Amino acid sequence: MSSPQFEAIRQFLRANPTPDDVDFPQQRETNDALAAQTPLPADVYTETVQMGGVAGLLIASPGVDDRRLVLYLHGGGYCTGSSLTHRDFGWRFSAAAGARVLLLDYRLAPEHPFPAAVEDTLTAYRWLLAQGFDPGQIAIGGDSAGGGLAVAALVALRDEGTVLPATAVLISPWTDLTGSGDSIRSKADADPLLTANRLADFSHAYLGEADPKNPLASPLFSDLRGLPPLLIQVGEAEILLDDAVRLAEKAQAAGVDVTLDVWEEMFHVWHGFAAVVPESQEAIAQAGEFIQKHFGERP
Repeated sequence: MSSPQFEAIRQFLRANPTPDDVDFPQQRETNDALAAQTPLPADVYTETVQMGGVAGLLIASPGVDDRRLVLYLHGGGYCTGSSLTHRDFGWRFSAAAGARVLLLDYRLAPEHPFPAAVEDTLTAYRWLLAQGFDPGQIAIGGDSAGGGLAVAALVALRDEGTVLPATAVLISPWTDLTGSGDSIRSKADADPLLTANRLADFSHAYLGEADPKNPLASPLFSDLRGLPPLLIQVGEAEILLDDAVRLAEKAQAAGVDVTLDVWEEMFHVWHGFAAVVPESQEAIAQAGEFIQKHFGERP
């Protein structure tokens, strides 16, 4: 049974849905303004980083190992979201993983459609390697669109022969921009955070003229062989449940070490409410433990 805090958030979201007619610039402004109201703890270190034209926010909770880093890709349908919207999550994830977290501000659609987000992620990862980071001490992670983007980046890096990071954590990943997953319809009434209409708007804006089955846009259709160990966390009550489950099945069939963790009653990216929700705090803690385990395997 879910916590009272989670139930309160779920009821609030159901009573206050995001209107479908709000344009992306307004959504970005609203989301950033809301996030700015939540201050970081005073002992959390932050630094803006420039990586070959791509910006990011480096976050470190007290006592983390500076040699270890999580390159984190925010969600928002490739059209919204920023390092600001995810900085509260970032410091919590840093503490859980015992590593610094780099929140990447990749370019957003529709101003910068596919494959801009993939290109920016590759640029950031190559920059980290050029700075001397050991790939065995780097993890990549992301939520929603950022989760799909993380897989796409891994596939692209593998294909170009670049050494991959130690592991990846995918939270409620959006991996199929064709919208073929049954849960988009079957879980529509259960998920108060994401709707099929919003997914379609995001997909149209991001893809432009690109094929929705392009493996770097929809990594569900990519060859997943050779990827590092994956943790996939997804809610049982979210419309992207099948995107996560099918990705896990395909990755496992390709010989990838996959841990699929389906959380009962949770909706899309419940981690974002960790300031008040115990289930969110627990999920972040488990993701951090997973990353630490795989850092330990590749010193």
